[in-house]
Amino acid sequence: MQEYIILLKDSIYQYLVNYIDIDFTLWLSWLLMPLIITFVLPLVIVILLYISALILYTYKLHWNHVRNTFDRGDKWGAARKAVAALWDSHGWLWHGYEVKGLEYIEEKGPALIIYYHGAIPIDVYYFMTKILFFKNRLVHTVADYFLFNIPGFSIIAESMKVIPGTIQSCANVLKEGNLLAIAPGGVYESQFSHKYNLMWKKRLGFAKVALEAEVPIIPMFTENVREAFRTVTIGRRFFLKLYALTKFPFTPIYGGFPVKMITHIGKPIKYDPSLTPEELQTKVAEAIDQLILKHQRLPGSITYGLLDRIPYLRSKHLKKKY
Repeated sequence: MQEYIILLKDSIYQYLVNYIDIDFTLWLSWLLMPLIITFVLPLVIVILLYISALILYTYKLHWNHVRNTFDRGDKWGAARKAVAALWDSHGWLWHGYEVKGLEYIEEKGPALIIYYHGAIPIDVYYFMTKILFFKNRLVHTVADYFLFNIPGFSIIAESMKVIPGTIQSCANVLKEGNLLAIAPGGVYESQFSHKYNLMWKKRLGFAKVALEAEVPIIPMFTENVREAFRTVTIGRRFFLKLYALTKFPFTPIYGGFPVKMITHIGKPIKYDPSLTPEELQTKVAEAIDQLILKHQRLPGSITYGLLDRIPYLRSKHLKKKY
């Protein structure tokens, strides 16, 4: 038996020496490692989403056993806090995540939050946790229809109040006194906006929702959101045609870079019945564009986004800017 093992080792060694250039293989692995990492890191977000779903499924399964510990309240309350703690920790460790302008989010009362959509809206996940912890409020969100067909997403949608979002359903959420977040650019903006340009086309749905519900609109933008995750620019025309045909985001996403991320909340735009949906859309777009121009380094830079994690270098950049 021992002789057989020695013979097998010798055979493997001879094969490696004769047929595989070890030095070249190691060099190629070293060369391609950064590229491999940039496409693997987005999977961390997928893993976190499925961990969230697992926590929620477990909570739902054992609800009958734990509900006696609550006199009354929201069925999902404790589970949301557990999931929020997971995402808040990830945001703090990986991106040094912060929110500025929290004073514009009221303790009570409805508001429509309109934001710029990054390649992956990871900033919205972090933002929701901050509002949950600091304001004790749940931010309802609108997601694209294709997400509801992904296994595991239904439990997240049920507990976190994620809806496909028609004008009427969104207005009803606001009329009930809730916070609702919408990215008018949606998947189209996430896939093809590479320079922080809003890609809303003629989408007026959110403006109609705000006017019908008679609520203020709060503009929001997250600094370096597109430096954390990016979409591949090669083959843009092909992916545009593919998206136009299928409405599915086929453009590959890479990144997961630990850049500094700060969500900036703008001053609320009060309800004005004299405005048309077109006028309101323009007003909100201008407010978000101002947040982008004020807080985002243009063109975006992954390197500078990483350097922003160092307080001294960030303060130096801010002094130059202002």
